[in-house]
Amino acid sequence: MNRDGVLLLGGSGFIGRALAERLNAERAVVHIVGRNDGDRLERAIPECGTVIHLASATTPGSSARNPNLELGNLALTLRLLELLQSQPETHLIFFSSGGTVYGNPDRLPVTEDAPIAPLSNHGAGKASQEVFLQAYRARGHAITMVRPSNAYGPGQTLRQGFGLIRTLLEHACCDTPIQIWGDGESVRDFIFIDDIVEATTRLIKLPLDSGTYNLSSGTGYSINQVLGIVEKVCRKPLYTEYRGARGIDVRNVILDNTQLKELLAWAPLVDLEDGVRRTFTWLRQA
Repeated sequence: MNRDGVLLLGGSGFIGRALAERLNAERAVVHIVGRNDGDRLERAIPECGTVIHLASATTPGSSARNPNLELGNLALTLRLLELLQSQPETHLIFFSSGGTVYGNPDRLPVTEDAPIAPLSNHGAGKASQEVFLQAYRARGHAITMVRPSNAYGPGQTLRQGFGLIRTLLEHACCDTPIQIWGDGESVRDFIFIDDIVEATTRLIKLPLDSGTYNLSSGTGYSINQVLGIVEKVCRKPLYTEYRGARGIDVRNVILDNTQLKELLAWAPLVDLEDGVRRTFTWLRQA
C-alpha cells in the first residue's frame, strides 16, 4: 500500500487549513479528519506516512472552569496512539502549546528543556498528552512534538477568548470595546501562519525525527504593544476596558526557537507589524 499521504487530524482548524492548502499546492495526498470522525481516522492511517495531530476542542478560557473538557482531547490522542501501534513506521507530529505548558518560566526566552509547569487546565491537558507521547516515543516510535507560540494570520476565525490579534482586529473593524485582562504588560510571542506552515512542511520531510521543539518568532511583545501596532495598522484607536488579571494567564513567555532553526535551516520571516497588516487586509476583503 502506498503510504505517501499526510493525515491532518483536526485539519479543519486555522493551522490545518493553511497547511492543507500548502500541501495540496505541492501535490501531496492530504487526508483531513475531524476530531469526532473515528471511523475515518482508522481507515486513513494505513495510507499515511505522516500524521499531524492538530485537534483540540478547548482553549485556556473554555476549560478554565470545566477541566473535564480536557478529557476529550486526551482520549483522542490515546485513541490515535492505539491505532498507530499497528503502523510503527508512521511519523507523528503533535502540536502542543508553547504558550501554556511552561507556565511562568524562570528564564526568557524559554528553552525546550525548561520544566513543564502549566497554570491552566488547557496547558495541563497538553502536558498530559505530551507525557503519553513520550512513553510511546520511548518504545522507538518517531514522534515530533511542536510547541507553537501564539499563531495568527489570514484565515483565522474568531473564537471567544482566544487569538489576541484576530480579536483586536475584529474590534477595530466593528468599533467595539475590547476587554484586557490585567494591566496589558504581559508579554507574548506571536508567529505568523506562513512561518508555521513552512516549518511544518520541512518537518514532514524528516520522517525519523523524534524531537521536541518550540515553534515561535522568538520575539516578545506586551499586549499593550500589540494594541499599539493594531491601532497603527488600522489607523484608529481601540476602545479598551482593563479588568483584573486571571490566574490562568501566563505573565510573560517568549519561546527560544534555536533548535528548530538549526534543525530545519528555517527562520520566521514575517515580523509582527507586517503580519498584522496582512491579516487586516485579509479581514477587510473577507
